[in-house]
Amino acid sequence: MSATTEHVAVRPLHVDIPDEALAELRRRISATRWPSRELVADRSQGVQLATTQELARYWTTDYDWRRCEAALNALPQFVTEIDGVDIHFIHVKSQHENAMPLIMTHGWPGSVIELLGVVGPLTDPTAHGGRTEDAFDLVLPSLPGYGFSGEPSELGWDPGRVAAAWAELMHRLGYTRYVAQGGDVGASVTDAMGRQAPEGLVGIHLNLLVAALGALDRLPAESEEERAALAAAARFNTSGKGYFIEQATRPETIGYALLDSPVALAAWLLDHDTDSYEKISRAFLGGQPAGHLTPDRIVDNITLYWLTGTGASAARSYWESGQAGARAAGHAPPEVTVPVAFTTFPGEIIPAPRSWAEKAYPTLTYFNEVDRGGHFAAWEEPELFATEMRAAFQPLR
Repeated sequence: MSATTEHVAVRPLHVDIPDEALAELRRRISATRWPSRELVADRSQGVQLATTQELARYWTTDYDWRRCEAALNALPQFVTEIDGVDIHFIHVKSQHENAMPLIMTHGWPGSVIELLGVVGPLTDPTAHGGRTEDAFDLVLPSLPGYGFSGEPSELGWDPGRVAAAWAELMHRLGYTRYVAQGGDVGASVTDAMGRQAPEGLVGIHLNLLVAALGALDRLPAESEEERAALAAAARFNTSGKGYFIEQATRPETIGYALLDSPVALAAWLLDHDTDSYEKISRAFLGGQPAGHLTPDRIVDNITLYWLTGTGASAARSYWESGQAGARAAGHAPPEVTVPVAFTTFPGEIIPAPRSWAEKAYPTLTYFNEVDRGGHFAAWEEPELFATEMRAAFQPLR
């Protein structure tokens, strides 16, 4: 399971944002034209004014992008062209022998920023309560159109195409046996990898049950856990899906605001699921961050979207998924043939019970419900997340 890089195909990346770009960002935040305050006491009308204004204040007075930039540059970063698109990725090899190669895929509204906290625990487990034999080599790519990856210039970059690109990336890095993990959009990509079963892939782990999202009416609904999961799905479909519908149908329309106004971008990225939003809001207004969801780390992610100008291109990934889903309607997808591991985090949009995971993935070999963490599990609880990765993939070593 050793790794090599092809010199001509993989080139290093060093992030160096011009001072002028950071000054322009602060100018645009200061010039924001604010709406009036929402007429409700909760987030039912959207991201609340007090949260957004405090984030903007923090962004312009307390935040330092250079700290994030230095953290990124401290890691081995590369770019390689796959299927016509430049793919950015972080590649951290463990110091321990026989480390298991693991490719992890972020989601929206995240980026590789949400995965940085797990780098240490996964690649150097002995420094984080693990064992030498728990070590992973990590490959953390940025999805096409996100972060420092290039924007696709043609249609068709749905999760299946990304999955094939990730298989090529692992092959290009010299890995002949590896595992994959993903949440949110990354779960769709990792699910597709499991169905494509490229040579070398021996197992996957998910923390969002994407295979069940389009089949809720065919899932068990007898136990209390199952009924609670169905209720959570209903809440999301009736009151939490605005961003999803807009990006899946009209990504270009919202793209104008995301590229023109940093505050519009921030509000759009915060308006995801209720659990994450409330945790982020508390981090800014109450000084009570949930795990690693601190103001600095939250603004790191938003700033990356702004500086790379990828708000619209990232939104298009939902459109591509929607188009792929429409084309596949009425056709059963290929079965996942590799072992599947799944972890349910209590704050997830739909906390999936074991029965659902077993129904979605007959090859399920690991399932666990943990006591904390939400949709951004690796970001919010990196140590717990790393513990889950060790347990989930231990039988495959």
